[in-house]
Amino acid sequence: MSTTGLKLLERARPEILAMQPYSSARMEAGHATVMLNANESPWAPIGDDDAELNRYPDPQPAALCARLAELYGVSAKQLLVGRGSDEAIDLLVRAFCREGSDTIVISPPTFGMYAVAARTQGAAVIEAPLSAGFSVDADAVLAKVTGSTKLVFVCTPNNPTGALVPMATVERLATALRDRALVVVDEAYLEFAGGATSATTLLAKYDNIAVLRTLSKAYALAGARVGTLIAHADIVALLRRIQTPYPIPALCADAALAALSPQGIAQTRERIAVLLSERERLSRALPSAAGVLAVYPSSANFLCVRFADAQKTYRSLLALGIIVRDVGRYPGLADCLRITIGTPQENATLLGALGLQEAAA
Repeated sequence: MSTTGLKLLERARPEILAMQPYSSARMEAGHATVMLNANESPWAPIGDDDAELNRYPDPQPAALCARLAELYGVSAKQLLVGRGSDEAIDLLVRAFCREGSDTIVISPPTFGMYAVAARTQGAAVIEAPLSAGFSVDADAVLAKVTGSTKLVFVCTPNNPTGALVPMATVERLATALRDRALVVVDEAYLEFAGGATSATTLLAKYDNIAVLRTLSKAYALAGARVGTLIAHADIVALLRRIQTPYPIPALCADAALAALSPQGIAQTRERIAVLLSERERLSRALPSAAGVLAVYPSSANFLCVRFADAQKTYRSLLALGIIVRDVGRYPGLADCLRITIGTPQENATLLGALGLQEAAA
């Protein structure tokens, strides 16, 4: 791969740039009708004559990529579809970070997989903690960046705090780190942020931004594992070199296309509206619950809540069959629980379990 198109590629691992990528049988099939190149079964699986599951799926399903490009307002060549956002995080770290010498920068408390992917690769994790109010401090982040830094992760809305990062902060980072590091903006929860601007709007100006999106949250496809990385076409091409040959099962691609149909999108918007209303309902009610010290503002489909004794509350809820997420291990979140916004009835059950019978009624 030539690095003449995108200077940032000079920061990628040279062995990845030089390697001969794997060419899958499906990539080479073209418009062939007699398929004898992939050692597949020539027959459909027993009991399913229509799904063509005897054939390997398209590595990057064309119809799905086109639909995602339309959804996110980008071109298909800027898209890499994979197994949720987790795969994209792992691919980015593997493509850019050399074991024992390269680093990433994160702002804890934040999504744990950035650090897991880096440490698995042998890259060091440098922390620039969130400031008061769980906001990203661009100056603090930039102060942590060194010549070894390849990736800077920004989660917006942030998991597990729910705080939204202003696009001005993302742009400040991208400007300062041009040709030096890739700013990875994780927007897994952006659909719940009330029409907040996506970092994809900055891609035309900054080629060192990569955006992560997923269908797991708003589109109710956590079980299908369909995520998207959106970036400069050269970065997408780089990651395709090391992606597994067939990342998206055919049934998952079909489920995603159904969810992204006009009817599916309309229903998703209706559900998001309900969730936002319920988020507001819980935000108003929870401060009155015994032992609640703080309910933090959220632009996601969850609330981060601080309790006087989070462990006791966690155990009490679990005994009633209600499971929430204990995030007390994260820096700055001692005695905090992350509570996903459920259906109106599920939320009523939660409020009742916390002694808010009137609010739950």
